[in-house]
Amino acid sequence: MNLYLVFVLAILIGFALFDAWIHWLNLNAIQPDIPEEFADVYDAEKYARSQEYLKDSTGFDIFSGLFKTAVLAGFILAGGFAWIHRIAASSSDGMILQGLAFAGVLMLLSTLFGLPFKIYDTFVLEEKYGFNKTTPKTFVTDMIKGLLLTAIIGAPLFAGIVWFFDVAGGHAWWISWGVVTAVQLLILYIAPVYILPLFNKFEPLEEGELRTAIEAYAREQGFHVQGLFKIDGSRRSTRANAYFTGFGRNRRIALFDTLIEKHSVEELVAILAHEVGHAKCKHIHKQLAAGILSTGIMFGLLSLFIRQPELYTAFGLPGEAPLPIYAGLIFFGFLYAPVSSVIGILTQVLSRKFEYEADAFAAKTTGASAPLVNALKRLSVDNLSNLTPHPWLVFLEYSHPPVLRRIDALRQVPLP
Repeated sequence: MNLYLVFVLAILIGFALFDAWIHWLNLNAIQPDIPEEFADVYDAEKYARSQEYLKDSTGFDIFSGLFKTAVLAGFILAGGFAWIHRIAASSSDGMILQGLAFAGVLMLLSTLFGLPFKIYDTFVLEEKYGFNKTTPKTFVTDMIKGLLLTAIIGAPLFAGIVWFFDVAGGHAWWISWGVVTAVQLLILYIAPVYILPLFNKFEPLEEGELRTAIEAYAREQGFHVQGLFKIDGSRRSTRANAYFTGFGRNRRIALFDTLIEKHSVEELVAILAHEVGHAKCKHIHKQLAAGILSTGIMFGLLSLFIRQPELYTAFGLPGEAPLPIYAGLIFFGFLYAPVSSVIGILTQVLSRKFEYEADAFAAKTTGASAPLVNALKRLSVDNLSNLTPHPWLVFLEYSHPPVLRRIDALRQVPLP
């Protein structure tokens, strides 16, 4: 038995079962009584509905996760990757074109397989609880745009990495690391102007009390932004959000129209103050640096396995030279899963720490904790958020602390 195959299957099945167990624990951590902190914003009927949503969404996630894992394991054992390799090998004699064919067929199959789950999640589950506003036309258009962007950006990058590992020998990993990092930084820079507007309409926030209050706060904090925009989040969902995007001349503040409709000016300024806190505390730079470092680790480990014949034979491909490097890039992803999971957990720990710091920044610079507390409570109710998640799920998957912990921490922030 190929040890690589045993490891891959063990990781796939083990992770799927562990994930299902953690989410089952989370369901059993449901508290039937409304937390005292939320007694003023939650009625019994809506709180019960939030728990129904948690049960339905978690059940769907557990089922889809286990089903997808079973299909993927069966696909591997049935020689599915070897079949795709034969298609790619027959399409061209060149490594690069074969790689693009291999990745293209794999992406097409993955998209088609995942489509029923996305449709159910959007038009059944999210619709049932009043979140979905996406029309079939928007759904299809978004999917096509996403595939085109993947082809335009991802295909040349994938081809370049294949070429580096084919010709650059021991230098391939750091060259690939540098190129991928450069592309990521470029995308972060151009996304607010050229990519995000493909999916949402960005309109300058109109003159009025809200814009005046936000600009006054930004001036007070010495924080300059290129643009302050309202985006049409209501085209797809009733959920609300706000974020900073881009850097340099393309840095923007984006407010969902759903957020503006549901919150007071004071609450919206507090939400923006939280986002400013991320920038002022250098969280964005630190997360970017951590992401670049993790990419380097990935490419360094990839260089150790990319030429191992057993990696290819585990998936039914020939292990003789010339090895199909393009397939090895995909196969390595299975081996890297445990490392990726550990890095992901550390990243979430760091992210939760940053959220507390941004909350504290917002409270101190606005002079009050109550506006952000009220905003967090309204957002939680509107999104039917789980107020009492299991600690293990929080540790493993949450990028933000549970809302009750955030509120408790906010109330303890020393104010000027």
